[in-house]
Order: sequence, then structure tokens, then C-alpha cells
Amino acid sequence: MTNLAGGKPQDKQSGLRYPTNGKTIYHRPLNRTKTAELSQSSFAYLFSEMVTYAQRRVTGIQDLEKRLNTQGHPIGQKLLDLLLIREPPRSQLRPLNIIALLHLIKINLWTHLFGRQADRLEKSSNPETPDEYMIVDNEPLVNAYISVPKEMSQLNCAAYVAGIIEGVCDGAGFPARVTAHSVGGKEEGEMWPGKTVFLVKFEGEVLERESLIVGKG
Repeated sequence: MTNLAGGKPQDKQSGLRYPTNGKTIYHRPLNRTKTAELSQSSFAYLFSEMVTYAQRRVTGIQDLEKRLNTQGHPIGQKLLDLLLIREPPRSQLRPLNIIALLHLIKINLWTHLFGRQADRLEKSSNPETPDEYMIVDNEPLVNAYISVPKEMSQLNCAAYVAGIIEGVCDGAGFPARVTAHSVGGKEEGEMWPGKTVFLVKFEGEVLERESLIVGKG
């Protein structure tokens, strides 16, 4: 069959034509400004409005964080597809194990959202919690312009990002519960008052599947 797309290769299964440089419409940023970035003032305004909306009719801090988590969850599911479609056609597969998934989140997801990788990825050293992993962000952008009242000092608005992470995990077939915890303190001679740990706790079925994969390997 003659290729009428100007010499562009075609995926016979999907019918999609890929440019010779591998770039598709999904690689183009939605923001067409010179820097292709959203101003922090615009982001701060939009996010503060989201927090205000989530704060309506809540019964406490946990309820507010749950609402923020719920707002972020569907975004994570959609971002997973976007991040994968931007990969070369041969590697557009969902992660097959926990480590691959968490590296996708730490590197690809964080870079897409915040322009940098997350600071650390750790596995729980407690033998009683093999299902727990931690993603560390020393300076979460979502908390940069949020003023938390003293009576709500336990609130961490990065619960919204936790919801995005949870959405990615669920969309990839690794159901998990993700929560954001403030652990600001001294590290490497610098102060990180907004330092946050995202605790990723996978469901038992994920660990069972993981052990089967390791056993077959």
C-alpha cells in the first residue's frame, strides 16, 4: 500500500502515523509561550482556589486532605497515559513491577509537573511493612504559597499531589493508598520546612503478584 503521509512510518495495528523524528502531537506542550511554563503566581491563585473549594463543608483536617486527594486522583490517571504515549513506540508499556512504576513517578511525572525529579525514593526498612515506599520532595511547589493556620498545623496540601500519585498507581494496575506527611527539618546543613514524604502503601495483591514475578525470574 502506498504511504500517503509524506514518508512517515505507520503503526499497522493502531493506524497512527508517526513522524520520522518520533514526535507526535502528544509531545507538544499545551502552553505555547516562549518558556512553555505556567507562571507561579497563576498556579498559586488556581491552587489556592482549589483548596478553598475543597475546604467547604469539611469536618476536619483529614476530611480536607481526602478531598484534595480525590481532586488529584483522576489527573494522575490521565497523566499516566500522556507520559507513556510520549515514550518511543516500543516502550509504550505500563510498568511491570513496583520499582519501574516508582521510577516513572519520581522522574517522569515529577519532571512533567514540577520541572525536576523528586528528591529521593526509599523503601521501608521495617520488615513488617514491605508494602510501603516513600517519595521525598524537599520543597513541594503546592505548599510554597499556602499559609496554614496554627490550629491546622497538621494539614499538608500536598495531599493533592498524593492523589495524583495514587491515580498513576491505580491506572497502571498497582492499586495503592498514598498520603502526604510533613517532615520538615534539617538535612545536609539546610532547612527544609516544607519537606514532605509521600507514603505509598500498595495493596496486598500487588505484593503477591510481585513475588510471583520474582519467583519466575
